[in-house]
Amino acid sequence: MKAHQANRFASILLWIGAVAILALLVAFLALILGRGLPYLTAEFFSGSDGVRGQLFNSFYILFLSLIFSLPIGLGAGIYMAEYAPQNRFTDLIRLSTESLASVPSIVFGLFGMIVFVNMFGLGFTILGGSATLALLNLPILVRVTEESLRAVPRSYREASLALGATMWQTLRKVILPTALPGLITGITLVAGRALGETAILIFTAGMNVSRILFDVNPLAAGETLAVHLFAVKSNPLPGTNSDQIADGTAALLILMVIVFNLCLSIPSRWLQYRLQGKNRG
Repeated sequence: MKAHQANRFASILLWIGAVAILALLVAFLALILGRGLPYLTAEFFSGSDGVRGQLFNSFYILFLSLIFSLPIGLGAGIYMAEYAPQNRFTDLIRLSTESLASVPSIVFGLFGMIVFVNMFGLGFTILGGSATLALLNLPILVRVTEESLRAVPRSYREASLALGATMWQTLRKVILPTALPGLITGITLVAGRALGETAILIFTAGMNVSRILFDVNPLAAGETLAVHLFAVKSNPLPGTNSDQIADGTAALLILMVIVFNLCLSIPSRWLQYRLQGKNRG
């Protein structure tokens, strides 16, 4: 009886915690979107002080950073999970990766400014910001990839190898497809964090934006929406309504992250259900 009461009490506490967190999230979204959505007009995007350049830069820098980080991060995670021997050296690599994942982003920003902005002479550019953002993504991608592959049951590997498949065939046709939902989830988390990153891009991509529509020049200035929001609130321009611009930018950032996460999470869920159906069959 006491055990039953303890379980019931624990369940009630967990439900209260979940409802409280959900209520805080809803209140946060309602506050930000309620204040900012009225300002998301055509003038807000395409006016003389519009944010279309910052909006494009946000996705362009994200795209370039993923191009730089995905091959290395996924490759390193695959090697650590499937090929690397279990010894002190690989343990040191895992410890270093986990340590880098916890480093504050401003440290990466200072490193990027020293290396890409000053040593390589790139200045404040989209390329420098993307390369530094890729360094921020790498430790997380490596750990997510390794953990997703290790979550695949060992019996899958043994069955594939027993049928005569090589390790590469097993990895390509069995392990990676099974681990794909977890990989997509990890990439979604990395991309969402990168969309809202500010400190790194202030030090590497700068706080200016090209006025050329859809400027794909990687050496152009690379102010993003998150950096624009920081600039508007920290140093408002005379004669502009900085509060309205900040509220609209914040609402647009929230919508971007929500839509981006949905676009990646829905296919991930669909793949997961499809794979579960095949496994049951």
